[in-house]
Amino acid sequence: PLSRLPGAAGAFFTGVLAVVVAAPCTAPFMAAALGAALVLPWPMALAVFLMLGLGLALPYLAISLSPGLLSRLPRPGVWMERLKGLLAFPMYGAALWLMWVFTRQAGVDALGLLLTAALLLAFAALLMGLVQAARQRGEHAVVATVAATIACFMALGLAGVAAGGAQTDGAAPSKDGGPLASQPWSASAVAQATAAGRPVLVNLTADWCVTCKINERAALSSPRVAKAMTQANAAYLVGDWTRRDDAITRELQAHGRSGVPLSLLYRPGQAEPEILPQLLTEGVVIDALTD
Repeated sequence: PLSRLPGAAGAFFTGVLAVVVAAPCTAPFMAAALGAALVLPWPMALAVFLMLGLGLALPYLAISLSPGLLSRLPRPGVWMERLKGLLAFPMYGAALWLMWVFTRQAGVDALGLLLTAALLLAFAALLMGLVQAARQRGEHAVVATVAATIACFMALGLAGVAAGGAQTDGAAPSKDGGPLASQPWSASAVAQATAAGRPVLVNLTADWCVTCKINERAALSSPRVAKAMTQANAAYLVGDWTRRDDAITRELQAHGRSGVPLSLLYRPGQAEPEILPQLLTEGVVIDALTD
């Protein structure tokens, strides 16, 4: 492997490997920083990426500067296998969540195809394990190899069909945005409501956005917020960005955002909306409506 090259080249590729392995795990924490970096001026964006790189390199840097820290690290042992098994459960949870998101987009039939593809991949993995064991014994496992290859291609085909269903015939993404009575977002709907003298609360969201769902459960599901919306005669518009709607993308960019959530409050007679915090609370929404 490139990470085992001698000298600076090996050190560089070791860092690359660490970033590739760690990046998916840190995505929930890095999302806000990366989103900000995409809309900041280039010197500030470069500083954000520099700090991210420094954070990833910090353990290696600390051990390089103080080799004595190595003695404090736990030694390899059975605990590593147990920890690996334990950490599999968050991955299972993430897979279940992604399946829920996929079902919201594509429907139950497409989910069935996806689960069948997963079953075929599991079968292929079992066969490849048998192939590896046979090779260690000096044997050839041609039938198992061919069967594993066929299972992989079938799984890829089914996954492709399921993904195609998500883009065409799948179920429509959710437009509810919570228990408040809502209408689909559009620039014309905002203009029409404000022209009628009504405040407009806009919620740009997506099914796969965890922060969006927290906002909808914690703030927009509140009876107090619903009461404040009624008292203010406010309209509630939801823009669903689950499938990357172009109009919503332009609206996000117009307000300096590269992704959801984005909550806006339009007031009659004001050209520009108030941008609410990314993480909403009952108090934030009610205070904005009553100002």
